Amino acid sequence: MSAHNPSLRPWRDIDRRKCRQIMVGNVPVGGDAPVSVQTMTNTLTSDAKATIDQIRRCEEAGVDIIRVSCPDVESTAAMKQIVRASKVPIVADIHFHYKRALEAADAGAACLRINPGNIGSSERVREVVNAAKANGCAIRIGVNAGSLEKDLLEKYGEPCPEALVESALDHIKLLQDHDFHEFKVAVKASDVFLAVAAYQQLADAVDCPLHLGITEAGGLIGGTVKSAIGIGNLLWAGIGDTIRVSLSAEPEEEVRVGYEILKSLGIRTRGVRIVSCPSCARQGFDVIRTVQKLEERLQHINTPLSLSVLGCVVNGPGEARETDIGLTGGGKGKHMVYLSGITDHTVEDEGMVDHIVRLVEAKAAEIEAEATDAGNAEAVAAE
Repeated sequence: MSAHNPSLRPWRDIDRRKCRQIMVGNVPVGGDAPVSVQTMTNTLTSDAKATIDQIRRCEEAGVDIIRVSCPDVESTAAMKQIVRASKVPIVADIHFHYKRALEAADAGAACLRINPGNIGSSERVREVVNAAKANGCAIRIGVNAGSLEKDLLEKYGEPCPEALVESALDHIKLLQDHDFHEFKVAVKASDVFLAVAAYQQLADAVDCPLHLGITEAGGLIGGTVKSAIGIGNLLWAGIGDTIRVSLSAEPEEEVRVGYEILKSLGIRTRGVRIVSCPSCARQGFDVIRTVQKLEERLQHINTPLSLSVLGCVVNGPGEARETDIGLTGGGKGKHMVYLSGITDHTVEDEGMVDHIVRLVEAKAAEIEAEATDAGNAEAVAAE
């Protein structure tokens, strides 16, 4: 599947890896489904209210799936309330105790994140699989370079792509032996080279959906860069069906970064894509502060549209021709506004941000109305 029309811009084509599709709650993962964006709560799961509040903020940022850690029985006890309140599917994060997996499945989790090898005996794996089957749960196998099995570390001497892939294949076999196939797999590492190589090898070896992530990537800026390089590299190669950007930052920031990675590759579009210059002495207005304010004020827009904000006429008109709304800095505090690539009117410094926000909101409403009209026309034609 290509992310763009191949007849128009072949240099933008992404040839997506073919894999089977699974369902995580009501979200399809793999196949021809859109690449989904995940994050993970960092509140105490036992504090259902705090967890639900955080989930709500992530939903507003556009999250598709949310993972919730279940380290103890108090956490799984709160899961029923959390699942009921969440608008998106919940993945229960289980590490060692198989009973937490059984409880989470019964509480309505859409997916269980486990390492089958950590769960214990084949009989315990069977219990978890049976609970998943009975409750319509998917399973995510989560292999991590930081917690590889001892025998693999001894065999390979250190975490390497072959070790991560062998671990994943071992875990997959455990599920397949119990006739369970509704799973996706991740082979995460904090080392970008290791993670990318492991995912590339795994992509060739299996036909299941892959969950991408560079684990423990770091803070907001460092982790964003690292994740964009690692996850972006794989997505560009057509590998990956769902992503989680791991940042030492609030979960909603992970969601925003995830969408920015997908937007930059043209894989998914959500909200306003801002094209802006770094600014220089030629700028007719304070570009940096203006963009900061616009990013903040336009977070509520879900409709995909583009906005260019450039400080002067060197590149401003050219970028404005390619965007839905354009703002180019001019002299004496008068700046040119472009609508659908055509010069339309000027705006002065005072009230400029408010003016652009109103234009974007109006354009979003217009696009939504056109989409609704088109949908209605299709429905009438189908009748």
